[in-house]
Amino acid sequence: MRNFSQYKLIFLSTLFFTLFYNFSFFTNVVNTYSFQGFNKIYVLSTAILLISFLTLFFTILSSKYTTKPILLITTVISAFTAYFMDTYHVVIDSEMIRNSLQTNLAESSDLFSFKLVLYVFFLAILPSYFIYKIKIEYKPFRKELFSKLKTVVLSIIVILIILFSFNKFYTSFFREHKPLRFHVNPIYWIYSVGNYINKSLNSGPIVLKEIGTDAKVIPEKTIEEEEKKELIIMVVGEAARADRFSLNGYEKDTNPLLKQEEIINFPNMYSCGTATAQSVPCMFSIFDKADYDYKKGISTQNVLDVLKHTNNIDILWRDNNSDSKGVALRVDFEDYRTSQTNTKCDDVECRDEGMLLGLDEYIKNHKDKDILIVLHQMGNHGPAYYKRYPKEFEKFTPVCKTNQLEECTQEEVSNAYDNAILYTDYFLSKVINFLKPYSNTHETAMFYMSDHGESLGENGFYLHGMPYMIAPNEQKHIASLLWLGDGEMKADYNIEKLNTYKNKEFSQDNLFHTLLGLFEVETDVYKKDMDILNDSRKPE
Repeated sequence: MRNFSQYKLIFLSTLFFTLFYNFSFFTNVVNTYSFQGFNKIYVLSTAILLISFLTLFFTILSSKYTTKPILLITTVISAFTAYFMDTYHVVIDSEMIRNSLQTNLAESSDLFSFKLVLYVFFLAILPSYFIYKIKIEYKPFRKELFSKLKTVVLSIIVILIILFSFNKFYTSFFREHKPLRFHVNPIYWIYSVGNYINKSLNSGPIVLKEIGTDAKVIPEKTIEEEEKKELIIMVVGEAARADRFSLNGYEKDTNPLLKQEEIINFPNMYSCGTATAQSVPCMFSIFDKADYDYKKGISTQNVLDVLKHTNNIDILWRDNNSDSKGVALRVDFEDYRTSQTNTKCDDVECRDEGMLLGLDEYIKNHKDKDILIVLHQMGNHGPAYYKRYPKEFEKFTPVCKTNQLEECTQEEVSNAYDNAILYTDYFLSKVINFLKPYSNTHETAMFYMSDHGESLGENGFYLHGMPYMIAPNEQKHIASLLWLGDGEMKADYNIEKLNTYKNKEFSQDNLFHTLLGLFEVETDVYKKDMDILNDSRKPE
């Protein structure tokens, strides 16, 4: 194989990146501006601009020891990035990177496909082999420096000529259509990695800030009277969008069991984020969506900590998802993704209903205190929705039986997703029926809230995790509902009044204060106006 200069190799690599790794980017540009008339020149200019910028970027980083390693790493990662962007139309930002790093092997395996193998072979292995085998001819230092400066200057000149020649187009491009830059491969994922590392390194040592240390449970009855302990199960759903619950008007009967219960449904609930790694810590944190960030989340106690401060509430977190995303680090935690703990496992996976087994024993052993049990579902985790429910729940057919959602019809994807919602309906009904007998001895309730929504092919988008500012409503509008057990818990609230405002817009910001209100906890960090149930609470 003939020798190349490193700058020729860089140029060929950037040409390859632009032509074969940016289908998603150019598709979005064409959809935004159309490929007609003078717009054809504009679109072509973005390709030249991208080649020039990438050439400039890699040239600045080039040296005898860095050129090949950087190009090899970029090639491999960009191949995977291209696959996920082209297939599911996701955006690889810093939160998506965090979410990916916190994803377990079982979840990752759902994303494996033959199409991914093709992307890896043609866009990772073959070009990487070429880069590895090519022999780079390095000139003496001065000549090499001159070549580097020449490449840098030429790249800058081309960039400036394009920007100034089409300044009106690029003014619109950068100001009015900022989300387009999220699709540029590899520029945006490189920026996102840098942003993620910067946030992680600059966070410094984590010093956990205590909140609500003054928390105490306010008894409703006098010492002479016997007061029932509270038993509340909080179910954290996974990727359950509100508009696929028949309780919210969906035409398919996806909630045949829940509709038979006395449910307080919240049809206008919205998430804090569009990915589990963001939304789960946020929903349990004291910060609202506007103020929350990852650093604040990991360095500040959450509502579970505040409840623990009362010394009167025992907390158990059972997880059938990836994990609690740091929420349950200081409470009892049990992993139910394995048959060692979850006896409701089949050939496909461990089922959510298995998290209910053994809870009777836990309640018996903690009968002297109030109890909060959090159950974190596998729910509707995509893209393999057909794996998320036992066969007997396959009511809606035909079903998409692959993780390559774009290969299925919209109906098939929807049916698989809706069957998983049907299983969640069964699971939540089972939680309610588990609690009903305890209404004789406890004040019981179940609060369900999904972590985020899901795109099912609308406008070409699949899954979740898009930046919140551009994420479609399907990824933010979530399912949520409340069941109050018969007896003292229901008697504490004016259900008729609650039903008059349950359709108001709420968000995961309300969860922190609503949980405190349910447990009748008094603390300075509790805000009555953020407690969904406060206005319907009867005076003592």
